[in-house]
Amino acid sequence: MSPRMKHVTRAVALAILAAGLGACANSRHNREAVQYSDEPVERLYNTGASYMDRGRWPEAVAAFQEVERQHPYSSWARRAILMEAYSHYQANEYDPAIEAAQRFISLHPGNESAPYAYYLIAICHFERIVDVGRDQGTTERALAALNDVVRRFPESTYARDARLKIDMVYDQLAGKEMEIGRFYLTRDQHLAAINRFRNVIENPNFQRTSHVPEALHRLVEAYLSVGMTDEAQRMAAILGYNFPGSPWYQRTYALMQQRNVQQVTTQEARRRGWLSRTFGAVF
Repeated sequence: MSPRMKHVTRAVALAILAAGLGACANSRHNREAVQYSDEPVERLYNTGASYMDRGRWPEAVAAFQEVERQHPYSSWARRAILMEAYSHYQANEYDPAIEAAQRFISLHPGNESAPYAYYLIAICHFERIVDVGRDQGTTERALAALNDVVRRFPESTYARDARLKIDMVYDQLAGKEMEIGRFYLTRDQHLAAINRFRNVIENPNFQRTSHVPEALHRLVEAYLSVGMTDEAQRMAAILGYNFPGSPWYQRTYALMQQRNVQQVTTQEARRRGWLSRTFGAVF
């Protein structure tokens, strides 16, 4: 994930946290170190909040953990678990952040802040999505967690942001399909490549991604390479119908001319039923 996207994600997470939890304390006490002797719960909590304000995430984690240790049954401890999770997240300690958020959910499943805990888990997975050249296990976990937020809290602020990120995750997964398809195509394994490219245009979750025009063009390439001219013409017609201004359509048009394959008009494509199939409609 790009640094800019990560910065935006963290800004959104912080804004939602502030809105969801509200003002947990009326004051902040600046201290240089966390004291582990017994202290009033509000003072301990405010110490952690002060460290958060200064971006001192490890100290904030320690203070919030102390709140939970010394005052485990207080409302402050409940708040402290989420603040500990968020402090871990800000320190890029994703696994401890997920563990803390999951502990909150386990202890307080019906709490009004539970939606944020689910959302934070999803964000921790989302921020670890790697480039399409790597294993996509993290991407799958991010998708599952984001969908969980939408399913459980469909009308929430968290769900609105999760839906936007789900589209980005699907784009990532479609990009992985494209990478594998190109790999097969460069090695003349055309049928394997076709299966990957068709998945991009036929999977409803991928049809809204940025990879569809290229997938259609690559299908034209693959079908021409194996002599399936009708299928190549059909993919070219679908590409021209849906993305007439795309550079990929321009490349397809040039390729068809180079191979002396006639372009099929939209009217003829309709007559043949090529534009009535699921992936032949406007995406």
